[in-house]
Amino acid sequence: MILTDWISSRVFNAVHRNNLVYNTCWEDPRLDREALDFQPDDRVMVITSAGCNALDYVLCNPLEVHAVDMNPRQNALLQLKLAGMRRLDYEDFFRMFGEGRLPGVRKVYESKLRQDLNDWSRGFWDRKIKFFDNPRKTFYYRGTSGAFARLMRLYVEKVIKVRKSIDRLLDAPTVEEQLRIYEVELENKFWTGFVKFAMNRDTTLSMLGVPKAQRRQIETQYEGGVVKYVRDCVEAVFTQLPLKDNYFWRVYLNGAYTKDCCPEYLKEENFERLKGGLCDRVTTHTCSVQSFLEQSPVPISKFILLDHMDWLSDKFFPLLESEWQAIHDRATENSRIIWRSGGLRTDFINQVKVLRNGELTPVNDLLTYHEDLAARLHPLDRVHTYASFYIADLKK
Repeated sequence: MILTDWISSRVFNAVHRNNLVYNTCWEDPRLDREALDFQPDDRVMVITSAGCNALDYVLCNPLEVHAVDMNPRQNALLQLKLAGMRRLDYEDFFRMFGEGRLPGVRKVYESKLRQDLNDWSRGFWDRKIKFFDNPRKTFYYRGTSGAFARLMRLYVEKVIKVRKSIDRLLDAPTVEEQLRIYEVELENKFWTGFVKFAMNRDTTLSMLGVPKAQRRQIETQYEGGVVKYVRDCVEAVFTQLPLKDNYFWRVYLNGAYTKDCCPEYLKEENFERLKGGLCDRVTTHTCSVQSFLEQSPVPISKFILLDHMDWLSDKFFPLLESEWQAIHDRATENSRIIWRSGGLRTDFINQVKVLRNGELTPVNDLLTYHEDLAARLHPLDRVHTYASFYIADLKK
């Protein structure tokens, strides 16, 4: 391992060890719903992240949603949301997970929520429930990605002082007005040398959950490298897509959702559906994808792998192959898989082989890609931080 890779690995591990990384999901489930076409008999596996999308998927009425994550803090967050759905009324639930702040939350937690958590999650929230009761910092400025969002807010408000322009941008009635505000009021002020420097640092990218392998994909495949890639993504969001329902960027710029701009699980009618029994179809599993699939007593028909194959593709390729073997072995006949990547291409998939009918077979020979559907959906992604999006059916 060369020195820069060793340093990058140490930085990434230091940032993520013992931390809640994601306080909200950073993948657009609106695309996933169309890509996956959920059916009533589907058993779904998704990497937990912050749990928002697991709750979004179960609103589509599949049979089961299994949220899998190796970081127990991410599952602890989803368990807390599930407890809140069962025990709180809508207004308190929205204050907690919509506004990111519920005054007196410890009393609420101890009397209503704690009982529904497993032992590990109970111990975590015994220490961290204060995240939801700070007058100066909402929950959405907690965790490593939240810490980065808070730094960017301080930069916007205290350094370049464009808070009013950001507010006008988020409330703009049309994309044309967004473009005007961005070009006139924000573009030249925002992209300073400081931002370009920060976006090119391993520490910054680690706070956002971007490992070295993913950064290397962007650097080698995208003309202009990481800084140009980030700028192009941000400009696409601000000037080409409607911001009025873009709750992903709103929560990081404001530290809170609004009832008019929030994930589906935070809307009152959906909260009542989840409370009425749908949330009981969601279960958490603290383990690897491979381990979950090898232990699962039932086959899985829909797989949402996020971007984590980027993480495995570099120094953990044998684990990537083992995971695909487990996917192959546990998938139903009509299974569908989606994943995202920081790279323009996931060339590493071409090297993956699985054992099928006693022979090693390239996994790409078993995948039928829906390239037209992915190409239509990907430009509509409200997050817009991934360079590519994949939808594929797996032949058993």
